[in-house]
Amino acid sequence: MATDYDAPRKTDEEQSEDSIEELKARRHEKNSGKVDEDEVEAAESFELPGADLSHEELAVKVVPKQSDEFTCMSCFLVHHRSQMASEKNGMPICKDCAD
Repeated sequence: MATDYDAPRKTDEEQSEDSIEELKARRHEKNSGKVDEDEVEAAESFELPGADLSHEELAVKVVPKQSDEFTCMSCFLVHHRSQMASEKNGMPICKDCAD
């Protein structure tokens, strides 16, 4: 915001009076405290550059769990057996969850 240094300056009392008057005027406005924007409409209006993937189809090949892999019973991710930290009550836990 540009500042005009040649303009007459207001005292602290004048500035506080202006702000109080503005607040009183805003209090009487009907929509001063309401937000009219719908979150869904706002989210739909955002467009990321180069992110138009509406006509794209993703083809992902799902491979079943291999014999040398396990499912962590804490984070429920499939890890290689080398990532197993321990087994608590017969349930495997990965190194990330054991820390």
